[in-house]
Amino acid sequence: MAGTNGGAIIAQMLAAEGVDKIFGIVDGTYLQLIKACVEGGMELITPRHESVAAQMAGAYARLTGKLGVCIASNGPGVANMLSGVAVEQVEGNRVLLITSSRRGAITYPDRGGAYQCFDQVGVIGAMAKYSACADQAGRVPELLRAALRAAWDGRPGVVHLDVPENVINGECKPLGLPAPERYRRSAPLAPDPEQVKQAAEMLAGAALPMIQAGSGVIHAQAYAELAELAELLEAPVTTSWGARGVLSEDSPLAWPMVHIKAVNALRNEADVALVLGSELGETDWWGKPPYWAAWDQQKMIQVDIDPQVLGRIRPADILALADVKEFMQALIAELRERTMPLEERKAKLEKLAQEKVKDRAKLDEKLSDVGSPLMTAQVGAVCNRVLEPDAVYVFDGGNTAVWGNFYVKLATPGCQLGTHHMGHLGAGTGQALGAAAARPGAQVVCITGDGAMGFHPQELETAVRHGLKVIFIVCADQQWGMVKINQSFALHPVQTMLKKSLEPGKTFGTELGPIAWEELAFSLGAFGAKADNPEDLEKALRAAVEQPLPAVIHAVVDPVKHMWAPGLIHFKAMHQEPKGR
Repeated sequence: MAGTNGGAIIAQMLAAEGVDKIFGIVDGTYLQLIKACVEGGMELITPRHESVAAQMAGAYARLTGKLGVCIASNGPGVANMLSGVAVEQVEGNRVLLITSSRRGAITYPDRGGAYQCFDQVGVIGAMAKYSACADQAGRVPELLRAALRAAWDGRPGVVHLDVPENVINGECKPLGLPAPERYRRSAPLAPDPEQVKQAAEMLAGAALPMIQAGSGVIHAQAYAELAELAELLEAPVTTSWGARGVLSEDSPLAWPMVHIKAVNALRNEADVALVLGSELGETDWWGKPPYWAAWDQQKMIQVDIDPQVLGRIRPADILALADVKEFMQALIAELRERTMPLEERKAKLEKLAQEKVKDRAKLDEKLSDVGSPLMTAQVGAVCNRVLEPDAVYVFDGGNTAVWGNFYVKLATPGCQLGTHHMGHLGAGTGQALGAAAARPGAQVVCITGDGAMGFHPQELETAVRHGLKVIFIVCADQQWGMVKINQSFALHPVQTMLKKSLEPGKTFGTELGPIAWEELAFSLGAFGAKADNPEDLEKALRAAVEQPLPAVIHAVVDPVKHMWAPGLIHFKAMHQEPKGR
């Protein structure tokens, strides 16, 4: 019987799971794994930094609903990967990390003085959903099955398998490998029919029901069901930050989170709230008054695949442990048989929608500023005009991400990425590359700041090498804008209000030097352009769309106006405890 090796066993199991792309940097410690994966038809995408591999895998998983897979080599490779592990776990993306470690005879525990060695399982185990070391070939299938069960159980996150180099590359006997459905849940978690009926009765009888959609809708790929349910109920949809755009913002039932006052008013007016795959965290004001109606004035139905989320932050009347797509499908079937006061709901929504209209008009006043340097609001407006409705947007940076979110309209569900739970600067670079890998041929644009882009600019070469067509719009103000405005108010509030910007030396460590981003792009084989007004920005974006290379547009934004991003007062309030129960 011909022999095999640990790497080949892992590759066979990944192939059975439908994995077609792997993200990571090549290394001899897992040569046989890479060889088996590539020979098995998987595409290996190699960035220049390991943390970017995790961000690519997370974005790929989020956009496809599949498992994202990344790899890192022992010691420094795993150390570089740690920030990626933190981000993808906090953001809740389904990622499998496979790492190599030194040979088993000198690790776990470390013999002492071993080269490129630290407690990889212990460190990642404190951050991830699952972490284990398969210290012999016979345990690789068992422990990888355990990791994959954890990956598909409850809230998505990072799972990790560490395999010593001598196990990955060493010869072993072939092992029988069961199909995925024989060791983990392969069917979505079905709802309790009685709970579906109870929810239908509660929603049908509501004066004004609303839906709060979270990332669970994205992972379930349940966009069509959400739209159908909202229309059937005449129920407006609010979202968590991470789930923004799960309902097309062309829909009159979409209450985009950027219209904060309108969202707060709706959440107080609704007498029944259906919460789908959302934990109601800090940026949802913990589901508390005065931003939501009080618990005794608003009934709540919470649906989630993670039992730990149900009722944890805010008590609910129905706690349904189920896949949100399955629950909505069953709920839609139940509601079709019921009569509801749809006209009355429409009348209420018409009144509530006036706040959205008013707020949008106020925000769009910024677009009358067509001067040079750019008013940052123009970046989103130009993207809306030039790009296709199904373009994927990645928002990165501090104030830049705020400006992008407030001025880009998401017309197609499932086309938005960011690190909304972590606020992790620089992650947008890898997310954009992962998006291009997930949706070949789609337009992918990353709206980022010059601070955030400075974390991983070398990945432009990765994009060129792998043919990943991404357009980076770098909003360059040569400062840490969000930090600077916060320092300004903390240190000199009166001067800040009067002058809008303080002279140099009044803030600490907030200035950045100039980078010719368009020239950097050319030096790495990409397309580059520079713009400091709306007309030139539109020309640059159209040129970037029409040519085949990845692109960087150096958008010179007004540094003072850029600091005064919309909604910052609300952003600050979100990070304080709401007053109320």
